[in-house]
Amino acid sequence: MGTIKAIDMHSHYATEEGYLYKGPEAVALAEKIYKTKVSYKTAEQMADDFRRAGVKVLLDYGFTMDSSNWPISKVKMLHDATVQMLKAHRDVIIGAWAAIDPKTGLEGLRELERCLSMGFTGFLTNPPMIGLPPSDPTFHPFYKLCIEAKVPVLVCVGYTAWGAGHPAGSGVRLEYAHPRYVDEVAATFPDLTIIAGRPAWPWQSEMIAVLLHKPNVWNELHGWSPKYFTDELKWEISHRIQDKVMFGADYPLFEYERLFRDWESLGYSQEILEKVYWKNAQRLFESLGRGLL
Repeated sequence: MGTIKAIDMHSHYATEEGYLYKGPEAVALAEKIYKTKVSYKTAEQMADDFRRAGVKVLLDYGFTMDSSNWPISKVKMLHDATVQMLKAHRDVIIGAWAAIDPKTGLEGLRELERCLSMGFTGFLTNPPMIGLPPSDPTFHPFYKLCIEAKVPVLVCVGYTAWGAGHPAGSGVRLEYAHPRYVDEVAATFPDLTIIAGRPAWPWQSEMIAVLLHKPNVWNELHGWSPKYFTDELKWEISHRIQDKVMFGADYPLFEYERLFRDWESLGYSQEILEKVYWKNAQRLFESLGRGLL
């Protein structure tokens, strides 16, 4: 590993065009939820942040799943910009998730295929934002493509800040982020590598059960400081699921220095921390025939 401390399985772009939250109202809400000041950076400044923190990062736009505002024709331009980042900063930006609305059908599927051919890591979805559970047949062609390409699918679970604080939560249904749907997908597609994104609160016990039951399901823990994980999750990280959990930051909404400090304040052994920080991620991708380091 050298000076690299962690593989960050899920973070966002800090550039103005790539920032997850759009518009003054959304930015103000993000600052309230994450208790951080939104400021934009260039791709070069982002890469320098990663180098200083000692991380290798997989990036996600997220908002590109909103096909009502981001048709595939617009999303393609962002994906092309990502390819340039991968080329320019391959030492720290080692991959990216293609967040595509499956309701775009064949057009979206072809764009996912294009992304994978250009070095993207896999397919990502936040089901409450899409308005469909991840077990919905609309997703099936995307899953089948990922199986053929031997790349993972990242499915966000648990509470999402998307729509939080807006009237009716902007129509976002948290139910679609329940781990029961990840379990259904894992059972339907045993050859699909599934990474559940985020802690699954308020359904943490159910997520642990899925991780224990389904060998093709993993979990990366972006979006939360580990200090606020449930006691059950904190315990299981050093016991039954220690080989299936991975570090995720949610940069720039969280600073790496804070996250590392919080992780290392919980009393985990160095062996467990190394598994969470990078060893489990490396092992997962090696099982797919592609190392990350």
